[in-house]
Amino acid sequence: MSYLLLAFLLLPLVGSAVVFAWKNPASKFLALGFAFAQMFLTLFMLSELDFKPTVDGVLQYEINYPWSQFIRSNLHFGIDGMSMLMLLLTNVLTPLIILSSFNEKPGYRNTFYGLILLMQFGLVGIFTALDGLLFYIFWEITLIPIWLIAGIWGQENKKIQFTTRFFVYTFVGSLFMLVGLIYVYSNSASFALTDLYNAQLNASEQTVVFWFIFFAFAVKFPIFPFHSWQADTYTYSPTQGTMLLSGIMLKMAVYGLLRYLLPITPDPILGISGQIVLVLAIVGIVHGALIAIVQNDSKRILAYSSLSHVGLMVAGIIASAILTMKGVVSTQGGEGALIQSLAHGINIVGLFYCADILYKRFKTRDIRQMGGLAKVAPKFAIVFMILVLGSVGLPLTNGFVGEFILIKSVFDYNILAAVVAGLTLIFSAVYMFRFYGKAMFGEGDERVLASAEDLSGVEFSVLATLAGFVILFGVFPQPIIEMVSSSVRFIYAAMLN
Repeated sequence: MSYLLLAFLLLPLVGSAVVFAWKNPASKFLALGFAFAQMFLTLFMLSELDFKPTVDGVLQYEINYPWSQFIRSNLHFGIDGMSMLMLLLTNVLTPLIILSSFNEKPGYRNTFYGLILLMQFGLVGIFTALDGLLFYIFWEITLIPIWLIAGIWGQENKKIQFTTRFFVYTFVGSLFMLVGLIYVYSNSASFALTDLYNAQLNASEQTVVFWFIFFAFAVKFPIFPFHSWQADTYTYSPTQGTMLLSGIMLKMAVYGLLRYLLPITPDPILGISGQIVLVLAIVGIVHGALIAIVQNDSKRILAYSSLSHVGLMVAGIIASAILTMKGVVSTQGGEGALIQSLAHGINIVGLFYCADILYKRFKTRDIRQMGGLAKVAPKFAIVFMILVLGSVGLPLTNGFVGEFILIKSVFDYNILAAVVAGLTLIFSAVYMFRFYGKAMFGEGDERVLASAEDLSGVEFSVLATLAGFVILFGVFPQPIIEMVSSSVRFIYAAMLN
């Protein structure tokens, strides 16, 4: 098992190095081959996992090798249900993101695809690391490739300005997290996750550490008011960069909040800190949705919709954590956030690709200058609508189950908070159907529509696959719930120890 996990960790890194070295236009096929190999390895490892509850959170694949006795840190990696869900999201979306670029001709192709695989390596490391120092190292590894992808292949003249803002925000947040982790480490036996959980911190120390580490996650989600970098970065990054940022990278913070922050610093959750985070999350839900409603740029609509959706994930996690600390053990928030992470990743990657397709057809991102595409692109109209329905949480789509569980978790804590958070269901329908209606219906420019084509083979392959996942996980959500439930119970139980 340990050798299999080692291969799983190293395959994207090896693939990245090979693609970097192979300066050939066909490097995209090589990158796609490595990405598919990683996906199939993920599915094989998934088939071997047993999600029955155990005291250690169902950790079945594990590597634990001492590499620095001086700083008491091990090369400790492992997989349980929660990390497997994130790995599944990462390694299924990565080949689709690579495939989505096949109709384009990015400069320095081998570098572009090598950076995507390097990004995949960092993400795999984050979702398998069981050592605080390793978690931080891989967190930083993911920052470099996405910054270069956004900065080099962005679509606007101001791309450097906005991607640099993203880099500064994220890097500063990472430094705060490092300081917080070092302080916990100084009061524990080692950087091992279990030792960090058992660190001897009083309530005041936990509060300081909580906000240091939470700041890094708040920027990455992002949640209000740490979101000012998001819309511009999503808008001016290349489509594949935006897919990586919105579909996978923000899930690093969801994972980190559950895996690290809550069990390490549980006491602040019961005090004013937990209340502040919950309020910020709910404000972000409404704030992001209201801004999305009045936006006319297709990518900015999706950027602010992502801000709104992630606010609900954070609200659910914190609401369940507060209830747990009060003695009413609740895991719904964590389960709902993980399920919604999968759904949101699928939906937002598909929707950003739809926005890219619209831009290529209409030569603009302004939805007021679109219209009528459904008449000439019926296949696109169908798959686009399925993704929209998933995003608004229609029953029997992947977005419904997670949103329902999250709202229920907030409801169990506070009815008024649940009512406000539940507005996301109404608001998301408003801005997504407005987006869809403006683009696909109406008169439209006949000259543009005359030359517009339906989906190419590549475009249809990517969108149809994602639309299939929207329906599959909406009709059959139980396997996903069973995958994460034991791990989430372990996390919330660790808060009480």
